Amino acid sequence: MLMRGNARYQGYGMGWWIAAVLMLPLVTGGCANFSPDGGMFTVAALAGEQLGKEAVKVRTAEEAAIVEARVKALLAKPLTASSAVQIALLNNRGLQAAYNELGISEAQMVEASLPPPPTVALARLVWSGGYEVERQILQNVLGLLTLPRRREIAEARFAQAQMRAVEATLRTAADARRAYYRAVAANESAKALESARLSTEAIADLSKQLGETGAMSKLDQARGNVLYAEVSSQLAMARLGQRTERERLIRTLGLWGEQTKFRLPDSLPPLPKSPRAMETVEKEAVSRRIDLIISQMELDILAQELGLTKRTRFINVLEVAGLSSKEKEETIEHGKKETEITRKRGLEVEFQIPIYDFGEARLVRAEETYMQAVNRLLERAVNVRSEAREAYQAYRGTYDIARHYEREILPLRQIISDEALLNYNAMITDVFELLGDVRARITSNVQAIEARREFWLATVDLSTAIFGGRGGAGDGEAPMTVAAGGGAEPAGH
Repeated sequence: MLMRGNARYQGYGMGWWIAAVLMLPLVTGGCANFSPDGGMFTVAALAGEQLGKEAVKVRTAEEAAIVEARVKALLAKPLTASSAVQIALLNNRGLQAAYNELGISEAQMVEASLPPPPTVALARLVWSGGYEVERQILQNVLGLLTLPRRREIAEARFAQAQMRAVEATLRTAADARRAYYRAVAANESAKALESARLSTEAIADLSKQLGETGAMSKLDQARGNVLYAEVSSQLAMARLGQRTERERLIRTLGLWGEQTKFRLPDSLPPLPKSPRAMETVEKEAVSRRIDLIISQMELDILAQELGLTKRTRFINVLEVAGLSSKEKEETIEHGKKETEITRKRGLEVEFQIPIYDFGEARLVRAEETYMQAVNRLLERAVNVRSEAREAYQAYRGTYDIARHYEREILPLRQIISDEALLNYNAMITDVFELLGDVRARITSNVQAIEARREFWLATVDLSTAIFGGRGGAGDGEAPMTVAAGGGAEPAGH
C-alpha cells in the first residue's frame, strides 16, 4: 500500500507558478522526431555488408511497383542462390512485417521521448447570488525529471529493434538459400532417376524378349521387371519431392501467380576446390552474432532501468498543479446591488510514498530481472561458441563426404558397371549380378546428390552460426529424400 501525500499552497501574486508548470515541459522536453528512413539505414547497411544484397522496406505504391519490376527481372533468368536471396529480401511479406515492427518501435521511442503532457481541469460552482470558476493545470514533475534517462532507454530499445530487423533479414536470406538448394537437389535427383528408369526399362524389355525365346528363366525376368518397377516408384517419389520443394521455395520467396513459373537449374553447383579453413570460427561468432548483440543490448537497457528504479524507489508519483480561481458574489445592501470578485492563485504538490516497503519490491524485481539477463547472456555466449564449432564440423564433414562420393565412389561404380556389362555380354556373369550392379549404381548416384545438398545446406548453417539468423535449420519442414534401392535384393549369389 502507498501513502498519498498532498501539499497545497495558495495566495495572491503567484501566477508565475502556473507559467512555470506550463513552461517546464518545453524547457526539458527537447524535440523528438521520426527518422526519414524509419531506422532502415542501419538494417540496409548491415544486410549489405553481410549478404551483399539490398534490404528495402516497401511503404508506398510506387515503391511496391519498383520492387515488383525488380523481382520480375530477376525471375526472367534461371534462378540462382544469389538471386533467390535478393528476391526474398524484396518480396517476402514476413520480412516486411518485421520492418513494420521496426516502425512501431520507432513510434514508441518518439512517444517515450516526449514530456508527459499537462492535464487541464475546469470547474464551475454556482450558488444563489454568485459562482466560482476554478482552473487547474497538472504536470507530472517526476516524469519530467526522469525524462532524459527514459529517453536514453527508449533510444536503446529502438537500436535493439534495428538489430532484430537485421536478424530477421539474415534469417530470411538463410531460409531462401536452404529452400533453393533443396529445390535444386530435388530437380537433380528426379533427373538422375529418370535416366535410371530409362536404363532399367531397356533391361526389362530385353528380359521380356529373352524370356519369349526361352533364353531367360522366369526368375531372371521377374528380377529385371522388379528393378524397373522399383526405380519407377522412386522416380514418382522424387517428382513429388520436386514439386514439394519448389512450393516451399515459392513460399519463402513470397511469389504467386505468374511469378511461380520461374526456372531452376537441373543440378547443384559443383563443390569448391577446397573447404574454408576457419581456425577462429568461435571468435568470429562471439563478436558478430546478431542475437548475442541483441542480448548485450538488453542487458545494457536493464542496467539503465535498474538505475532509474533505484533513483525513484522512494517516490512513485510527483505532480505539481497550478491553480487559479475566480469567485463572483452579488449582494444587495441598502437597496443597492454590489458585486464582489475574488481571484485566487496557488500551487498544489502531490506525491506517493511507498511507506510499507519503501520501494523494495520494485527494486528487487528490477535487480532479479537484470541478473536474469546476465545469466541468459552468458548462456547465449556459451551456446554460440558451441554452435559455431558444430556448424564448422558439419561443414567440413559434409564436404569430405560429398568429395568422397565424387572422387571415389561414383568413379568406382562406373568401372563396376562397365565391367559388369562386358562380363554379361561375354556370358561370364548372369543377369542377376548385372541387375545388382545397376541397382547399386542408382543408389550411389542419389546418395551423391544428397551429400552435395547437405554440404550446401551446411554452408548456410555455418554462415548463420557466425552472423546470426538461425532458426531455419532443422525447423519446420524436412527435405524430401528418395532412398534408392530400399528393400532390394542384395547383389551376388
